[in-house]
Amino acid sequence: MSAHRRPISILVAALGGQGGGVLTDWIVAAAEHAGMPVQATSIPGVAQRTGATTYYLEVYPEDVAVGTEPVFSLYPMPGDVDVIMASELLEAGRTLEMDYASPERTTLIASTHRLFAIGEKTALGNGIFPTERVLEAAKALTRRLIACDALAVARAAGSEVNAVLLGALAASGVLPLAPSDFETAIRESGVAVERNLAGFKAGMDVAAGGSAPEAAARPSWSAARAERARELGARGPTFLELLNRVEAEFPAPLHPMMGEAVARLIDYQDVAYVESFLERVRRVRAADPEGVVTERFARRLAVWMSYEDAIRVADLKTRARRFERIRREHGAGDDQVLRVTDYLKPDLDEIYGILPLAIGAPIARWCEARWPEGRPTIGQHVRTTSVLGYARVWALGRLRFLRPTSLRAQREFALIDRWQTAVLDTVALDASLAVEVADLATVVRGYGEVRRRLSAAFVRVLDDILAPAVARDREQGAGYVRSREVMRSARQKLLADEKGLEQALLEATRA
Repeated sequence: MSAHRRPISILVAALGGQGGGVLTDWIVAAAEHAGMPVQATSIPGVAQRTGATTYYLEVYPEDVAVGTEPVFSLYPMPGDVDVIMASELLEAGRTLEMDYASPERTTLIASTHRLFAIGEKTALGNGIFPTERVLEAAKALTRRLIACDALAVARAAGSEVNAVLLGALAASGVLPLAPSDFETAIRESGVAVERNLAGFKAGMDVAAGGSAPEAAARPSWSAARAERARELGARGPTFLELLNRVEAEFPAPLHPMMGEAVARLIDYQDVAYVESFLERVRRVRAADPEGVVTERFARRLAVWMSYEDAIRVADLKTRARRFERIRREHGAGDDQVLRVTDYLKPDLDEIYGILPLAIGAPIARWCEARWPEGRPTIGQHVRTTSVLGYARVWALGRLRFLRPTSLRAQREFALIDRWQTAVLDTVALDASLAVEVADLATVVRGYGEVRRRLSAAFVRVLDDILAPAVARDREQGAGYVRSREVMRSARQKLLADEKGLEQALLEATRA
């Protein structure tokens, strides 16, 4: 054995269910087919699906003398990895954060598509980690970066991400293996051979400088409106009729956003609900000749009016395309039995909130007096793929006729009325300030206790921050710059931390 050669180290970072283990097996089989010693170890993720998983391989790139064996490591060492393969962009960032890469030696092969982490999904504001920061770090911390949207490449080839990454590894030339070695490994695995070979070849082409599938262009509004009508099924013709009226009434720049809003609300409730949305938008439009405030107000209003009550959650959980998506994501075949259990934990507000106001209000008063903070929750495990479980949830989702007269609707629209009044009051003073007030609606989000706290904070901002700031700026007569600043700051603090209200109030009093 040459004293000048060392094993080539490969670190595979993937998410559970993405085929990281299969990718590792392919590399091991390819090395063995070429007669090279190889060793692989793995650290399973905390979840079978979407938990972070790590696989580590070392390949000795030459024949070993008879009677000798190369010495392999079981674990990767920081700065001592030759190849990092990541099946998702944030997984690539995780390996960089742990200092496995080296600018002198590491080749990073990464897919640029994203599967959002729990922290990104649960952030009050925009918690999505910037893609650009990961790519910039990858360029700075590695010797070579091979990055593409492997998910798009795989879909175009009818394959999977792991096969595309294997092709990129083969094309990189880091391992002294011929493409035929990898192809043999895929064939010998006996799993979806033709599909995986197609993905492998597509990955090789992209890594070798070929063209990757371009990101899908944003469809024109004419194409999008037809797609929305198709998705709405029986409500599609009604949607198109409403949309024709909207496009005749509102300026062209607002058509895509207003169209999406109409589609969202007719799917959520009915035509009368859409009409109430349009009437509110008309009132703001009449006071906003430029249309800037109208666009922002309408966008936020559509989201707010489609708040997710228990009826909406039940409706979404029993739609056919949800089960189709779950089957697709988990690779379940048509001949396989799929069982879905939904873990639900509504609190009392979410339960009596769907009742008509006359019934729900007295119950609410008693419950709120009994439990001023932290209402009890009722945990349920409902198997929505069983007849009884599906029927229970489906029946709840059909109660949308109760929504307009429900206690929850009365409370939500009381807040919407206050917000709309504030927008109308400020648009007459300063359009930029009115935009900030319109954007304040983004803090009203979440479920249960979180939404109640944020709704209370929303009212405090209107009463204790906006009103004094506007009065002060009006008295000083120097415009409303400071009002805009304190409103923007208050919104950002609340989105960063639901307890950021006190800090926002303190900052506003110092202004």
